[in-house]
Formats: sequence, C-alpha cells, structure tokens
Amino acid sequence: QVQVVESGGGLVQPGGSLGLSCAASGSIFSIYVMGWYRQAPGKQRELVAAISSGGSTSYAGSVKGRFTISLDNAKNTVYLQMTSLKPEDTAVYYCCADVKNGGISTLRYWGQGTQVTVSS
Repeated sequence: QVQVVESGGGLVQPGGSLGLSCAASGSIFSIYVMGWYRQAPGKQRELVAAISSGGSTSYAGSVKGRFTISLDNAKNTVYLQMTSLKPEDTAVYYCCADVKNGGISTLRYWGQGTQVTVSS
C-alpha cells in the first residue's frame, strides 16, 4: 500500500505566495516521478508541474516562472512553491507519485487533494 498526502493549501491574496508539500509513504521501492495536478471548479484537471527523481522538471505554461517544484528523494516528498498567485490559480491541487513497487511495474498513486484559494 502506498499513501500520498498533500498539505499546505489555504487562502492567499492575489500576488501572494503559498507552499504545498506532498509525502509518499508505504510500500515504495523507488519513485520515478512526482507531480502536481489541479482542478478548478467547472474545469478539467490539468498538469501543473512534475519532477523526476533525477531532477528533470516540467511546468504548465500558465505557471512557468511563478511556481517551482522540488523533490526530496530521501523523504519521498515533493514541494510546490507558488508565487505571484492569481485568482485563476484557485483549484484543488492533487499530488501524484509514479512508484516502483518492488516488482517490475510502475503505478501511479494520488493524494486526496488540497484546496488553494486565491482571493482578496
């Protein structure tokens, strides 16, 4: 069993900053990739950022230059530092982890989501 748990969401003013964290735990042999998706009300889920265990990153164009993703391999924890936040960043943010389970397969696990609200 693998658990993925996010924390750090909340209410922030436009232009402000907020940091999210996500820890994966359980039956993990190794993690290949961790990332963040978000889903705003009435919209489809979108990829925000992802990072591999080797440090390669990717970002959605809408957040590039404002958000930074990082990974602590030893702790199996991914972070998302968000700056210059906009109301359109309001969404439930979901963490995911692509995990090698000790066999040869890689499975994706999802966190429960954490609400980020950007409003004055």
